[in-house]
Amino acid sequence: MQAKQQKTTLAQKGDVPQNWHLVDADGQILGRLASSIAVVLMGKHRPAYTPHVDTGDFVIVTNCEKVRLTGRKAEDKQYEHYTYYNDGRKIIPYAEMIKRKPEKVISEAVRRMLPKSKLGRRMLSKLKVYRGGEHPHAAQQPRPLECL
Repeated sequence: MQAKQQKTTLAQKGDVPQNWHLVDADGQILGRLASSIAVVLMGKHRPAYTPHVDTGDFVIVTNCEKVRLTGRKAEDKQYEHYTYYNDGRKIIPYAEMIKRKPEKVISEAVRRMLPKSKLGRRMLSKLKVYRGGEHPHAAQQPRPLECL
């Protein structure tokens, strides 16, 4: 009796080429933008997606300070972190965070949509977020990414 040929192909590390994509966040809705970026970082846009292998691409986000929220989220949304000191809980409202660190607004939204593991942290390192329309990755020749 012959064994059947395996039809499912699993990607190996280094098999899938990693492309560079450029996203302009001007006027985009934060959650929808973050979910489409997370799909590209994980590699779910490829037919050769494998959950335990990093098959995703690099993503460059420009104009991060011009992202928008829907509803009353601009007044209600807060970012929280803990400094591990007594009384070290810090709560920063969205309006202050978008003025001080707009890059962190997008990176935090994307980070929460990626796997919570070493692989997810490696995927997040392929996200490059910049204020304004300029970025230092022109040599990689990024292609525009159409977000939903």
